[in-house]
Amino acid sequence: MVARSFESDSGRTVVAPNGARVHVDHLAQSDVLRRNFYEVSPGAWCLVGNGLSNQTFVDAPEGIIAFDTGESVQEMAVALQELRTRTTRPIAAVVYTHFHYVEGTRAVLDEGNHAEPLPVYGHPRIAENKSRTAGEIAPAYGRGLVEQFAIVMPPDGVDGLVNVGLGFSYRNPAHAPATPGFLPVTHELPDEGELTIAGARVRVRHSPSDSDDSVNFLFPELQLCVHNTVWPVLFNVFAIRGEEYRDPRVLIPGIDNIIAWAPEHLIATHGPPLSGREKIREASERYRDSIQFLWDQTVRGINKGWTMDQVAANVSLPSLYDQDHFTSERYGVGEHHVRQIYAGLRGWFDGEESKLFPLHPEKRFEKLIAGFGGREEVAKQASAAFDADDVRWGVELATWLARSGAATTTDKELLARGLRLIAERTPAANIRNWAITRARHLDGQTPMDRFMRHTFSSRTIAHVTATELIHTLRVLLDPARAEGVRTHVRFVIDGESAGLQLRNCVAVPTDGFGAAVEVAMTRTTLAGILSAKQTWSASDIAITGDTSVVDTFRNCFDHAGLQG
Repeated sequence: MVARSFESDSGRTVVAPNGARVHVDHLAQSDVLRRNFYEVSPGAWCLVGNGLSNQTFVDAPEGIIAFDTGESVQEMAVALQELRTRTTRPIAAVVYTHFHYVEGTRAVLDEGNHAEPLPVYGHPRIAENKSRTAGEIAPAYGRGLVEQFAIVMPPDGVDGLVNVGLGFSYRNPAHAPATPGFLPVTHELPDEGELTIAGARVRVRHSPSDSDDSVNFLFPELQLCVHNTVWPVLFNVFAIRGEEYRDPRVLIPGIDNIIAWAPEHLIATHGPPLSGREKIREASERYRDSIQFLWDQTVRGINKGWTMDQVAANVSLPSLYDQDHFTSERYGVGEHHVRQIYAGLRGWFDGEESKLFPLHPEKRFEKLIAGFGGREEVAKQASAAFDADDVRWGVELATWLARSGAATTTDKELLARGLRLIAERTPAANIRNWAITRARHLDGQTPMDRFMRHTFSSRTIAHVTATELIHTLRVLLDPARAEGVRTHVRFVIDGESAGLQLRNCVAVPTDGFGAAVEVAMTRTTLAGILSAKQTWSASDIAITGDTSVVDTFRNCFDHAGLQG
C-alpha cells in the first residue's frame, strides 16, 4: 500500500535549495513542473511552468486556438511571447477548459494579432462559477486559496514555498502586478458533439473534474486531446481549501472518454504533455482506476458499518499507484479523499455515537485536558509524542490546548511545531502549504485574521452584478441584531434595482419594489463600502424615506463598512 504521510521521518525529509525542509517527493514535483515551451506535435504547443496552469496553442486553418489564458494578463502576455518564437499567425479563437484560468484573455486583445471580433468558447456555467466564488463564500474561498496555495508563505527558509503541486505558485510573482483580464464566453459549448473552431474540426465532451464546467476536446486530424481530467498528481477529490463535492461517479466517465478517443497526444491544464497512444492509455487507465479504487473501497467500508475515521485509517491505495507522479500523493492525500467520498455519499454523520450530540468544542477540550492531568501534563505528552514521531497523536493533544478557552501563546506554538512536522514529512503540496500557513498563523509570524472577514475586494467583485452584491449581504446578517426587525429596503445602484427584506432574522432577496425606503448610490460607492475602504456615513448616498429605517437595517449586518 502507499505509505501514509508523516508517519515517521525515515530519511525522506530533505532540504530544498531555498532552505525549505520538505519531503523528497514534494521536491521532485518541481522537476515535473519545470518551465518549458513544449512542441507536442507539429502545430501544437504547450507552455508549462508559467503559472498555476498551462497555456496551450493549436494551429488551425484560420489561425491559432488558445486554450486557457492563466491567472492574469501578464501571464498570458508571456505565453504569447513564447508562441511568437514559433509562429506569427493570429489568435483565431480562445477556449476555456473550465473557469479557473480565464483571467489573461485581454492580453490577446492587447497584442492585436487576433480575429475580430475574437470568439471565446466555453461551458455555459463559467460566468456563474466565477460569480459564485466572489459572492457568498468569498471569504472562505479566498482564505482557502491562501492556505492551499502558499500565498503568504515566505519564498525561502525552513517554511519556504517549494511548489503547489500543479504549478510553482498561485499567481506567478514574476507577473506582478497581476491584472485581471477575463473576457466572457461568446460561444457556449454543447455537452457533447462536434463543431468547427477556427476552421478545425473539434469533438467536445462535458467532463466535470475539479469544476462542473470542465470540457475536454479532441482534434481528430491531429490525434490531439486537450483536457482538464488527467492531472500530474492523484486527482483531488477533496481540496483542503474547501470546495463543492467532486463526485468520482461524475468524474470517471470523462476519463473513460479520453481512453475511448485514444489520442496520440495529450495536453492537460496542468503538467507536461504526454505522447504515445499506448503510454496515454496506460496512464489514463491507472489514473481512472485510482479514483474508482478510492470510491469502491469507501463504499465497501460504509457497507461494513465503518465510521469515517475507520475508512480513512483502513483504505489506502496499493503501491502500484505510487510508481510515477500521475497517481502519487503529491497534491492531496488519499485518506482525505475517502473522507470526502464518505461525506458526499452519506453526509456528516457516520454512525459514531459520540458524534451525534457532541459537547461544545471548548468544553470538550477542557474536559479532555482535565482528564489527562491538566494543561502541563497534556503539553508534556504532546512534546513526547512529537519526539517519538507519533505526530498524529501529538497534534491531537496540542490541538486540545490551542483550541481551548485558556489557550496560551505557548500552547499555539506547540501545535505549530506539530504542523511543521507534518509539513516536512508529507509529499502532498496542499498539506505542506496548509500546515505551514496554519503554523505561521498560530505562532504569529503571518496572522490570517484578515482572511476571516467578509471584505469584497475590487478584484473579486469586478464581474459581479450590483444585484448579486446586495443579495450577498444576507450571509452577513447578525441574527441577534436583527431579532424583531421587519423592514424592506430597495437599493438603486447606477439604475440597477435590488432589495432585501428583513424578517424572521433573515434577509430575503427581492427586486426592491414595494420597499419602505430607497437607497441610491453609484457602483463605485457600493464597492468602496463593501471593501471597507470607506464607511457608509462618509459616502455619497441618497435616501428616499425614513433615514432611521436605513440605519436600523444596516446595523443588523456584521460588516464594518455598513455600520460605520
